[in-house]
Amino acid sequence: MTGVGDEAQGQLVTIVEDDAAIAEGLGLNLRLQGYRTEAVGDGETARTRIEQVRPDLVLLDISLPKQSGIWVLQRLREAGNHVPVIVLSARQDEFDKVAALQLGADDYVTKPFALAELLARVAALLRRVRLHLPQQSAPAAAIASEAKRAEIRFGDVVINLDTRTVVRAGQPIKLTHREFELLAFLGRSGGRVFSREELVRQVWGLEHPGQARTVDNFIAQLRAKLEKDPEQPKHLLTIRGSGYRFVAE
Repeated sequence: MTGVGDEAQGQLVTIVEDDAAIAEGLGLNLRLQGYRTEAVGDGETARTRIEQVRPDLVLLDISLPKQSGIWVLQRLREAGNHVPVIVLSARQDEFDKVAALQLGADDYVTKPFALAELLARVAALLRRVRLHLPQQSAPAAAIASEAKRAEIRFGDVVINLDTRTVVRAGQPIKLTHREFELLAFLGRSGGRVFSREELVRQVWGLEHPGQARTVDNFIAQLRAKLEKDPEQPKHLLTIRGSGYRFVAE
């Protein structure tokens, strides 16, 4: 059986954290899992460093010297850098969480966090990213067959699963990695209802999700980008007491 360390070998995680003790502890535990790590202690340096080394994943604290983690995330996304980012913050303010997710964070963990859960989130996010890398050795017949299922359409929206692009009324719509994962999963679900816990397990890859309400924020973001009336959605539906359901009609 392949372990986490086997899958992680060689992948670089950049830890953006001004608390040296936390950064050192995270780095040690990540290296024990087989990752390479580096630590950066302020926002300005982090932005430059991430652009230079192109890590596989970033653990990004919000409260940083010089520039905040929110500033770093915004600059990265504006520059078209879609490196997977897990935001870390000791703040309980919902504003920080929503702002980070709206700017393109893939996940959000509030300090103090359980180390095992954070490591699981890192592994799950990187695994999801790897699954969508081009498979050069795939047989041509399989590629052609898959292409027939590569589009999901609803309303004036077209989702291309191969190119990971979304177009609405002829205009491209930018989605974060996690937004696209959630949308694609629901789009392929055949109208089934999923609870928040099921979605976190299936899309986030966690067996014991601790932040199922995060799904609500992502659904709200997708509605704002894709529904004609986000307050009265016709496609990304809330099933009261049960969860969410996707309807293409």
